[in-house]
Amino acid sequence: MLFGALVNLTALKAQAADYTILAFGDSLTAGYRLPQGDGFPEQLEKKLQAMDRDIRVINAGVSGDTTQGGLARLNWALADKPDMVILELGANDALRGIEPTLTRKNLDQMIVQLKSNNIKVLLAGMLAPPNMGEEYADAFNAIYPTLAKTHGVTLYPFFLEGVAGHSSLNLDDGIHPTREGVSVIVERILPYVLKVID
Repeated sequence: MLFGALVNLTALKAQAADYTILAFGDSLTAGYRLPQGDGFPEQLEKKLQAMDRDIRVINAGVSGDTTQGGLARLNWALADKPDMVILELGANDALRGIEPTLTRKNLDQMIVQLKSNNIKVLLAGMLAPPNMGEEYADAFNAIYPTLAKTHGVTLYPFFLEGVAGHSSLNLDDGIHPTREGVSVIVERILPYVLKVID
């Protein structure tokens, strides 16, 4: 009886080890100008493993990527068969002034594709930079909560919450987080990640 219980426990552990999160985004995910191991996916994986969760987090961030680029490479990125995707795209769309309706359409198609593959989604929201003007910001900022509601996926309202605007947590470009900045992002997004996993 005890042997059977141990076999079942081993099987459960093996299943847990199979849980994979794909961090799919741009330079904010990729770990722009950070040493290996200091980026968002790596820090998130370490945090989860410190909680005795045997979860792998794959870095699928591409610096400079837009939602159009993300949509084009999503199918290829899913080759690792993730259980969950943290979808963090749109910042470069806003920086380039891409029409918000196009950004929304691209994100919408990605979410549909993920859900059709039975992959859980955590949508990481983004805010338009102030210099884009109020009209653009209103249209862009509404994309993420609207899509989350439409598709019934969990929304983390702003990926750079607690980091944007804090010079000590950003590189000298004022846009990309330092290792400490990434740590703040991981701490804040963690409850949302656990909510989607569980």
